[in-house]
Amino acid sequence: MGKQLVEFDSVTKVFPVRANRGRESLIAVQNVSFKLDEGEIVVLLGPSGCGKSTVLRLAAGLDFPTEGRVLYEGTPVTGPSRERGMVFQQYSSFPWLTVRENVKFGLKYRDDLDPKEWDGVIEHFLSLVGLSEFSGRFVSELSGGMQQRLAIARTLAANPGVLLMDEPFGSLDAQNREFLQLQLLQAQANSGKSVLFVSHDVEEAIFLADRVIVLSARPGTVRRNVTPCLPKPRDLEVKTTPRFMEVKHDLLYEVRKEAERQVSFPTNIRAVGEKFRDEHKFSARRHKRTAG
Repeated sequence: MGKQLVEFDSVTKVFPVRANRGRESLIAVQNVSFKLDEGEIVVLLGPSGCGKSTVLRLAAGLDFPTEGRVLYEGTPVTGPSRERGMVFQQYSSFPWLTVRENVKFGLKYRDDLDPKEWDGVIEHFLSLVGLSEFSGRFVSELSGGMQQRLAIARTLAANPGVLLMDEPFGSLDAQNREFLQLQLLQAQANSGKSVLFVSHDVEEAIFLADRVIVLSARPGTVRRNVTPCLPKPRDLEVKTTPRFMEVKHDLLYEVRKEAERQVSFPTNIRAVGEKFRDEHKFSARRHKRTAG
């Protein structure tokens, strides 16, 4: 592993909620701390509603902590940046552009590339995700799996320091999901990019990850930090190995336990105390002031 890229330092995020009486808040994540190193794939795993996507949005600079800090290369994250490329669960390519034009879109923001190099870069990333023969097609002509491959190619072509992926394969059938998992591993190996990946699927998390971070039921906290210790490069056969099954059994138990706890205590909506009163209005402003 290389240098440290992303760090969550005691991060808490509080959201306001509507209430019949008084002022209330929902604590999405609380006191979350972990690090993502260069060239590493870290998967965030946990029950639905535990704050996985909130963590990813904080890393992307699309939201800001109520307490604590999110750092990129040691500098506080104060907003979105090309250094942190996001792949969403929903299909997010531009429907009025062709496959090739979608990949080309992000290249105009790359100061390190001469426009004469664009064609080669586009071909490289389309080939990487198996879309070369579809370069002239529009997004509406692609299957769901192909649209997600396009989103990965477009994001990688922009050359971010880290790839942030919010359950990008969650809506696909099992066969397409496994195919894209393999393609992601290949693309990451070839590019050396760091990946912070959100998943609710234990098997997917183990298959992709160098490390799996298990979040607790809401408010999400880091419950476990697990290293699967599986060989690379990986193929689907690794899922039949004793080590894979051992880790799967361990993490399934952990996630099920947290899911049951969340059902037993379905909310953590509380009356807002002085500490968090109006914090949602000022967290971004305070975060920028702290960063400065």
